[in-house]
Amino acid sequence: MSGIKRPIFTVQKHRASHVHYDFRLEIGGVLKSWAIPKGPSLDPSVKRLAVKVEDHDLDYANFEGVIEEGHYGSGPVLVWDTGWFEPLDANHDMESLAGMVHAGKVEVCLHGQCLRGGFTLVRMKDRPRQWLLIKQRDAEACPGREVVEEHDDSVLSGRTIKDLETAVEAGTLETYRCG
Repeated sequence: MSGIKRPIFTVQKHRASHVHYDFRLEIGGVLKSWAIPKGPSLDPSVKRLAVKVEDHDLDYANFEGVIEEGHYGSGPVLVWDTGWFEPLDANHDMESLAGMVHAGKVEVCLHGQCLRGGFTLVRMKDRPRQWLLIKQRDAEACPGREVVEEHDDSVLSGRTIKDLETAVEAGTLETYRCG
């Protein structure tokens, strides 16, 4: 399968005004993004609120650092999970994912370090920005398991949110300015 470009997903742990997880899927040349206040779950009975936010450039997928105070999203950001994904339905291809987002239901199989298997994003009726992220019942499902409590650090650097803040205070990490 070498040479095949697989679309990426990333989940960034972000402490702005509150800790949340930014779930991002590469669709149509951008990262379609949802903010998940409590983070993703591996328990199919748990429905997590996922608020649709602005798209991000693909180069933001591996961003780790601290966004400078006074800028949108100020605070520390780390890559909590990353990997690739594919549509769950064999009748859908990558080009149809944008249509799935527009229709309000996206079903994907994630191949990440923390998140694996089927997940569904479904838009709530009459609330265009509010979606739910739900783990599908499959071999990767773990009822009762809170994966965000088990994994606190970056899958890229091993750093925690506190590590990023400490590095900024020590002057070993500069803050990032948006815009």
